[in-house]
Amino acid sequence: MPQFNFPEHKKARICVIGDIMIDHYINGSCDRISPEAPVQVVDVTGEFYSLGGAGNVLKNLQAFGAQGSLISLNGNDDTSAIVVDELEKLNPGFYELIKDNNRRTTIKTRVSVNRHQLIRLDKEDKFYCSDEIADEIYQSLEAKIMEIDAVILSDYCKGALSSYLVDKIIKLCNGHNVSTIVDSKYKDLSKYRNATLIKPNKKEASLASGINIVDDVTLEQACKKIADVTACKTVVVTLSEDGIAIYSNGKLDKKPTKALDVFDVTGAGDTVVAALSFALANSLSISQACDFANSAAAIVVAKFGSAVATLDEINNLNNNK
Repeated sequence: MPQFNFPEHKKARICVIGDIMIDHYINGSCDRISPEAPVQVVDVTGEFYSLGGAGNVLKNLQAFGAQGSLISLNGNDDTSAIVVDELEKLNPGFYELIKDNNRRTTIKTRVSVNRHQLIRLDKEDKFYCSDEIADEIYQSLEAKIMEIDAVILSDYCKGALSSYLVDKIIKLCNGHNVSTIVDSKYKDLSKYRNATLIKPNKKEASLASGINIVDDVTLEQACKKIADVTACKTVVVTLSEDGIAIYSNGKLDKKPTKALDVFDVTGAGDTVVAALSFALANSLSISQACDFANSAAAIVVAKFGSAVATLDEINNLNNNK
């Protein structure tokens, strides 16, 4: 299996723009049912916070050794302070958080017993940011565009990436020969027209194309539809246990999964888009980049929660194949 070696003297400079959030994990034990209602009583043994969404993409970039940066928005609330604390721990190339007084910072609380998730509680708002805030995000990118090799647009449909903003970002990046890699939960991908690469999963590709993917024929049809709608150069579709598909230059190619154990798929899509961007920014071919992303995904799905993969872990995985 291939080994991946990247030049240490030139770190890929990749900026993530999109919806940042906090993943809040509460862990505990349970041996009784509440007398108040037929629910389990969890004795909390610990809790921790971690960056999610666009923040998890940034974590993956940093784990690979990239010079990752981030531009996002958050609320003017207590959770926003947690976001700043977690970002500071990562020591990114730079980060900009635009305050939106009209929204809450997204936080997702997961309660688990013996690594079994009992419930998830979400606090979030899902409306698009105003054009004024979008302009602030754009200006932050514009000021740094000469220091960036690629931009990842991480769209969790929480409102950071309005059509107005996306159009301005893609035009700016194309004008400076900066690649744009899109990972979007949004059904209508037309707002990402002229992006470099679009990376949906199988379900997202089906919804975006309106084609039910059941075999390679419908997979290729869906990819072609997405490529036509977005005018992108490449479509990469993650297929879970069936691996990863590449549609480029009118042709479909598939690579089998490298996962041995699947424990938790949380954040695997973030790992894939980060890995693709990192590999492409380091001048790997799209085929090699998908091999790298496949390997990185195999590492993280064997871990608990939103995890990351390092270059050593990836190369060790391929050594053992």
